[in-house]
Amino acid sequence: MTTQRIKKDASYEDLIAIPEHLVAEILDGNLVTSPRPAPRHSRTGSSLGGELWGPFDRGRNGPGGWWIMDEPELHLGKDVLVPDLAGWRRDRMPGLPDEAFFSLVPDWICEILSPSTARHDRIDKMPAYARHGAKFLWLVDPLARSLEIFVLEEARWSLHATHADDEVIRGVPFEALELSLTPLWDVGEESGSTG
Repeated sequence: MTTQRIKKDASYEDLIAIPEHLVAEILDGNLVTSPRPAPRHSRTGSSLGGELWGPFDRGRNGPGGWWIMDEPELHLGKDVLVPDLAGWRRDRMPGLPDEAFFSLVPDWICEILSPSTARHDRIDKMPAYARHGAKFLWLVDPLARSLEIFVLEEARWSLHATHADDEVIRGVPFEALELSLTPLWDVGEESGSTG
């Protein structure tokens, strides 16, 4: 299954009517569905979130000052987007909202690419995140074992760095600590689909 546009001029009611086995978003008024992440995708996202959560969200042996969230629902203008990971600096968002969504654009967004979502993430979602003013975007490809880091400059994404395999990096905006990429690719035995 791949990402599909299924309705123009969609409402939030259209979005919540989508079955739970799909991820639903509204982008430029279009209702878009994608398959739920496959295990490799989920593992990579969970690993990255865990690596960042301790030092940046909780401040354990690191600088703190962030909220790091898995699959937050973002309500940005007319767009409803669900990145794999997102982070807000606490000086911009001192507390979590009471609603089941975020209306403040994240400072950092991460999409974990898969064969079924990579095109949508790059062609549709990247421009939306730029339009709404996210400052940093990471694209992680578990199959290629690669990380692309983009920085928003003059409302456009500029490729800041690329990393791969077992590098140890200091990637913006988390350059305060070294991050090993090895845990992102640690999925045990090679197996199964990568949806």
